[in-house]
Parts: sequence; structure tokens; C-alpha cells
Amino acid sequence: MSDKFSGIMESVGSIFRSGDYLPWTDSDIIANCEREAAGQWAEVTKDSDKKESIMRLSWALVHSRQAADVQRGIAMLEVALNNGGGPLQRKEILYLLAVGHFRAGDYTRSRRYIEQALQIAPDFRQALTLKKSIEDKITKDGVIGIGIAATAVGLVAGSLAAALARKK
Repeated sequence: MSDKFSGIMESVGSIFRSGDYLPWTDSDIIANCEREAAGQWAEVTKDSDKKESIMRLSWALVHSRQAADVQRGIAMLEVALNNGGGPLQRKEILYLLAVGHFRAGDYTRSRRYIEQALQIAPDFRQALTLKKSIEDKITKDGVIGIGIAATAVGLVAGSLAAALARKK
């Protein structure tokens, strides 16, 4: 009996866990990437080196715990996406955009970007893992939303029943 109860509690508990296994960055990492992208920390001599340092900065920003950093990283990646690039670079940009939107809580847009990345590289393991996390979040939010709606309906029905009982 206790095994069944433990299983039920684990299932309920799993609904409230984030399932987010993405790394986090802090302000020091972001500051180092900003110096590198600006050419102050490392000598940036080639255009490809500058693009790589900007991609590292974008990566650090979308993995930040600060919402403003995440939004800045998304904006940088959207510009990079519009500037073109080869399929591998486009796949990385789409993946990072999905990470940024995931961190920002925009799971629908995150799913759209991750699906585009998987069209380029269907066996992209990081993208497949993120896609599962996105789908779990969407499912969890749906379950919580249904629970909130059911509670609200129950409260309204209870209030109406109490009001009708008082009238009699």
C-alpha cells in the first residue's frame, strides 16, 4: 500500500518540478563574454572570431537567471538569425532562441524554434532534450490551468449553492 502511495506522490511531485536541466550563467561569465565580444579581453582579428565571441555572449545571456539578460540574448540572436549563415550556424541560433524563450516562459515560441532546429538536424541531442522539457512544461502548465479552472468553478458553484440555501 505504501508503495502505491509513494508512486502517486512521486507522480504528483513530478508535475511541480521544472525538468529544466539547462546550465545557468552568472554576471561574471556574461561580463567576460561582453569584454571578449567588444575585443577588450581577447584580440579579435578575424570576422569569424568576432561572430564566435558574439555567439558565446548570446549563449551566456540566454542561460542567465536575469530576465533582462535573457531578453537581450534573444534580441541578439534574432538579429543573427536574420543575417543568415550556414545551416550549422542557423541550427545553433535556433536552438539558443528556443533556450531563451524557454527561460522567458514563452514555451510556444520556444517549441517553434526547437522544431526548426530539428528540421536542420533531426538527431541534435540537446535540441531533443530541450523539446521534451518544453513539452513537459506545456503539459504541466495545462494541468495546473485545468486545476485552477476547476477550483474556480467549484468555488462559484459552492457560492451559488450557499446563496440558494440562504434564500430558502
